[in-house]
Amino acid sequence: MDTEAQHTERDRPSPVEERSRSARISGDDSSEPSGPAASSDPSEGGSARGRLSWRGAGLLGVACAVFLLLLSHFVLQPFLIPSSSMEPTLQVGDRVLVNKLAYRFGDQPRRGDVLVFDGTDSFVREPADGNPVTDLLHGAAAALGLAEPDETHFVKRVVGVGGDRVVCCDKEGRIRVNGTQIEERYVFLGDAPSKVPFDIVVPEGTLWVMGDHRSRSSDSRDHLGSPGGGMVPVERVIGRVDWIGWPVARWTSLPGTDAFARVPAAASVPSGAGGHG
Repeated sequence: MDTEAQHTERDRPSPVEERSRSARISGDDSSEPSGPAASSDPSEGGSARGRLSWRGAGLLGVACAVFLLLLSHFVLQPFLIPSSSMEPTLQVGDRVLVNKLAYRFGDQPRRGDVLVFDGTDSFVREPADGNPVTDLLHGAAAALGLAEPDETHFVKRVVGVGGDRVVCCDKEGRIRVNGTQIEERYVFLGDAPSKVPFDIVVPEGTLWVMGDHRSRSSDSRDHLGSPGGGMVPVERVIGRVDWIGWPVARWTSLPGTDAFARVPAAASVPSGAGGHG
């Protein structure tokens, strides 16, 4: 018997041991980094994701701003009330929402409506040209209700429309429109309807407007001697004030008024109606 041959056969590993050893070697090799992907820095991926998220947030912010500006330009514009001329209906600091579609489809301003309008050439002269960049930024902020409106923009109540005869004041100290006495419950408590007497006929296509706080309002009465006689062209109307949007405590729709419900149409006014007596 060949003893050396027997020892050689006993020392040779079995097939099962061979497979086990191969599996261990292969598992050890797989844990070692190989190729460019295994050697990459994880922080680089996080930084790229961060840049993408910031870029996405920036683009979303720009898109929202553009949307709000378009909405403000064509549909619903916030307007910051800068003075007390419309108290108690509107107070200083109120942000009202101006409905720009109110008169877009053929409807016309009515007596009692509260409007925002451009007073250029009726209440104020054409403003001098300023810094284009500053004007653009201010215009954008004003359009979002974040800054005071342009100096040419006003908010007042319609008292007379085209063809109306508006007179102040009768023996009881009231305004008359087309011969009908107006009970102006919206006027600031303690204010007279007007301390300035007037007797005017509103030209077609224009409006006679007044503030609710008569003693604090510069309105059509103050421009009787100006070009246009204090009348506001309908085409200069920006929109109707329909809601108070801010502050939250005053968040409501603007109350209507029935003060002009009995006023007849201008065409049916008899000659000489509406005088001081």
